[in-house]
Amino acid sequence: MDDRTFRDAMGKFATGVTVITTDIDGEPHGMTANAFMSVSLNPKLVLISIKENAKMLDKINRSGKFAVNILSEDQQEVSMLFAGQIKEKREPEFDRLNEISVVKDALANIVCNVYGKQVAGDHTLFLGEVEDIVLREGNPLTFFAGKYGQLTAPQLT
Repeated sequence: MDDRTFRDAMGKFATGVTVITTDIDGEPHGMTANAFMSVSLNPKLVLISIKENAKMLDKINRSGKFAVNILSEDQQEVSMLFAGQIKEKREPEFDRLNEISVVKDALANIVCNVYGKQVAGDHTLFLGEVEDIVLREGNPLTFFAGKYGQLTAPQLT
């Protein structure tokens, strides 16, 4: 199969949208990613996948920690900014959680210490041990078949 067929098939899996952040020398850095999943409850572990040529790879290796910021439906521009899709200079808004920059007003900020890593093809998989979490109410920003979307949370009765 060719690369396009593989990418199209993977795009059929709807995901949420995250921004991965870390700090180097007190300066925040971030990148948009949808390759994120929970792994374990005990210990509390999550996994992110970073492409080998991404600038973020070296930054996470240097810092030893990262945050996963799950974006809300109102944060498509934040995703586009960290994905390099907005070319004009803009300063993202950050908060701080356990000495690491996190995306302001995200649905969840999940701060992790690197627990382990594994090279897999052209990506590095980072296991992160969750150190702290902040949650907010709202609906998620989604990504499906190469397009942003929104998902309305079900009403609990």
